[in-house]
Amino acid sequence: MDIADLRSFLVIARHANLRAAADELHQTPSALSKAVKRLEASLATPVFDRIGKAIRLNAAGERLRERALALVTLAEQMQAEFRGVSLRSHCRLLAPAVLQWGFGASLAARLSALQPRSSLAFVTLFEDAALAALARGEGDLALVTDVALGAALPAGLEAKRLGEIRMQLAAGPSHPLAGRGEVATTEVLQHDFACPQRSMFCGLERGSRADGWRDDRLPRRIRFWLDDLQLLISLVASGQALAYLPDFALAQHGDLMRLAVPDCPYECVEQVHLVWRTATASGWLAGLMASL
Repeated sequence: MDIADLRSFLVIARHANLRAAADELHQTPSALSKAVKRLEASLATPVFDRIGKAIRLNAAGERLRERALALVTLAEQMQAEFRGVSLRSHCRLLAPAVLQWGFGASLAARLSALQPRSSLAFVTLFEDAALAALARGEGDLALVTDVALGAALPAGLEAKRLGEIRMQLAAGPSHPLAGRGEVATTEVLQHDFACPQRSMFCGLERGSRADGWRDDRLPRRIRFWLDDLQLLISLVASGQALAYLPDFALAQHGDLMRLAVPDCPYECVEQVHLVWRTATASGWLAGLMASL
């Protein structure tokens, strides 16, 4: 069994397509097909089911993927150690766009401090998809909220609390409620809102509950429905609507003002966690997690 064949196997398994894997690896589909045949011969079992021109992992292939990830990672670490060089780290961070916005820059700075030659790829996926891709070895880290973690993590994953997101009522400087200091809930509900139709974290369509506001108790007058966060912020900044936004959005955007609503009994706070695969983590990744 050859490590190079295991590397090829992992890429083919990720794409479930020889042509796409060949493009990524700069090889021919024929060469990858031969690599798969060599691997299957050494294991005396097929690892892919072939349906016409399509391929997909079978049960044996799923078991092999977990072991192949560990073997390839160990081989790369050992090679770097015995050559006496520092392995250039490349980290793939899987997360919804809103969590990348809130925590991506600080994670990039921390990684750069630990590994100056490192590179970081931000891959935009909603929470469930990010966790599933991480479990398959298609990323190194995932950013999710505690709601996505649920009762238990998939086997092989561990999580570390990174911080929190506190949703806040936002207005633009030209809005009638701006500069008032404190406003009453009854006043707030008389004005137009902008609201996403899908959760910014999990991507599920939740209507007026997508941003965490308790519309079941405090129904708003929603005028603008949209899933583009930048457009939503533009509508608020221009004074056309209010919105319920993450605290870091207000902190980073000079045209957004927080409205304090002291008589509102509800608050939306999301705990954010950084998730990783301990079994296949490189030394630099373990160091990053230990530094947090």
